[in-house]
Amino acid sequence: MAQQAIALAMTGASGALYGLRLLEHLLATGEQVYLMLSSPAQIVINTETPLKIPSQPDKIQALLSERYHAQAGQLQVFGRQAWFSPVASGSNAARAMVVCPCSNGTLAAIAHGLSRSLIERAADVSLKEQKKLILVHRETPLSAIQLENMLTLARLGVVIMPASPAFYQRPTEILQLVDFIVARVLDHLNIAHTIPRWAD
Repeated sequence: MAQQAIALAMTGASGALYGLRLLEHLLATGEQVYLMLSSPAQIVINTETPLKIPSQPDKIQALLSERYHAQAGQLQVFGRQAWFSPVASGSNAARAMVVCPCSNGTLAAIAHGLSRSLIERAADVSLKEQKKLILVHRETPLSAIQLENMLTLARLGVVIMPASPAFYQRPTEILQLVDFIVARVLDHLNIAHTIPRWAD
């Protein structure tokens, strides 16, 4: 079962709705999801959305499972130091990992092989096991440091996907812009979805 899971990490960049909407669509398509939230991500979610995320992983899991109608066992939430979780081990690596949104700090840590938190360790595992790794970067503008880090990761096969929604579908609400990026992530995960792409 672990080999079929998608690991989803949310970090402290603005744009919590991208990660939450991706989680919603992953669960709706029947995917098993391993979710990791950094401390700044919890603050951002509480600031940018009506959700009030509790501090304990089991309570986060219960809250989001109910909100997004997850099946029993479909969503598992791991704490920042859950070193014995499946995502921390190459022998149990998820089939793909997405960091959405991805902060500059997380980008730098992944580019330089740091494993100070479970998110960083899971990304390191994805790289060494040659699994799909997608970073939905949300910060702007970019310094030479961030650009160098992106180039380092791109050369390793990491998908760098800035959260830059298009407007050719003539969006009339924020969720349409968010879903444009979510659809691109799902495309790169080879997960079928029904998110509209073009205006009628």
